[in-house]
Amino acid sequence: MDVASGDERGTTERVLTLLGLLQQRQVWTGPELADRLGVTPRTVRRDVERLRTLGYPVHASQGVGGGYQLGPGQDLPPLLLDDQEAIATAVSLLAGAGGAVAGAGDAALRALTKLDQVLPTRLRHEVRALSGSVESFDGGRTPVDPEVLMTLARACRDEVEAGFDYPSGSEVRRRRVEPYRLVASDRRWYLLAYDLDRDDWRSFRVDRMTGASARTWRFRPRAAPDAATYVQEGVASRVYPHQARFLVHASADTVRAQIPASAAVVRRRGSELCEVLSGAASLDAVLMHVLLLGHDFEILDPPELGRRCRALAQRLLSAGATISPVADMEES
Repeated sequence: MDVASGDERGTTERVLTLLGLLQQRQVWTGPELADRLGVTPRTVRRDVERLRTLGYPVHASQGVGGGYQLGPGQDLPPLLLDDQEAIATAVSLLAGAGGAVAGAGDAALRALTKLDQVLPTRLRHEVRALSGSVESFDGGRTPVDPEVLMTLARACRDEVEAGFDYPSGSEVRRRRVEPYRLVASDRRWYLLAYDLDRDDWRSFRVDRMTGASARTWRFRPRAAPDAATYVQEGVASRVYPHQARFLVHASADTVRAQIPASAAVVRRRGSELCEVLSGAASLDAVLMHVLLLGHDFEILDPPELGRRCRALAQRLLSAGATISPVADMEES
């Protein structure tokens, strides 16, 4: 039993080494691989068949320049990374998660979470040290502590409770949550979580958190709202004292190109209509934002916005009526 186990372990290690060699160079001859592995060419052929069985497309060609080559497959098989490659990959993913790569934040964080699950402890210290030297010179996303981001990502993945200090008015309070999803906007990272003390769903800005930690207490996931929609609606409307809904006579794609996702939620209502949900410090401000889009629109909510619209129209008409003939001549 022990000998068989040892033989099996030796074969597995050799096959993994072979896979690593095939990923390092485009083409290897059979004798080259046999020499590197310390086995016969016949054993190399058997190990190649083992890789093919696992889903790795290893091609073999004859003649001058021929040999074994690892080709692209229909599915993405696991990659083998040495220490230096793992560190470089993790640091690059941290840069992407931080917003240095446009549109790559969510995918980078998902990949980084998977890599973190298998990354040896000895390498995590090097990744943490190197990530501190990675910066972006564009406006980009509001910077966050990579360690906080990873702590929250692991808590979401492992379905364990998390805690952090968070400002509330003039105070900073400890929040206990069941983390559900991390959501990236064009400017910031947010956490959608169930607040255990307030017994409701909340979204939190990650850059405002301090002292983030994950517990070992697991929870059963609740029925959750759509994370991206919930966070966007909160950022665009719920955080403001006044919210409004409009029916805009233009396609959703056209209006989305005019309004940042953090400023309004745009919902499709047919091919040439869309609903716009937005918020502002005053009803006049939110009304002006929609007016300046340059499209016809109707007010859906709130009713008092109709009165503000008529009052604003009257002020504009009055302002236009005060232009003197002298001013008109100077303009012409």
